[in-house]
Amino acid sequence: MVSKERARRRAEREAAAAAQRQRRARQVARRARRRALTRALTPRLPRRGRVGRMQPRRTRAQRAGIVILTLLAIGAIFYLVPDPTLRLVLIAVLLLALPVFVVVALGRRI
Repeated sequence: MVSKERARRRAEREAAAAAQRQRRARQVARRARRRALTRALTPRLPRRGRVGRMQPRRTRAQRAGIVILTLLAIGAIFYLVPDPTLRLVLIAVLLLALPVFVVVALGRRI
């Protein structure tokens, strides 16, 4: 009599646990479907930033042009400005302002 009662209670516990497992499995499946649907519907932005050296910011011709024009400007400063202190100041200003000129002239590329 006691063993039958114990067996009946165990069967009820197992049935409740099975129902709980099924409920949990349905919740997990529903959550996974919802997550997959939102991932499918949300637009993806292209990755920002660069990895590696596959695409340099500037082409080789652009970099060469930047270097040549900078050297020409430094040469013009040396040729046209007689005062050595003023030469150094102008070259320092040129080198500090060079990135701004490059971005304005060639555009900012990421």
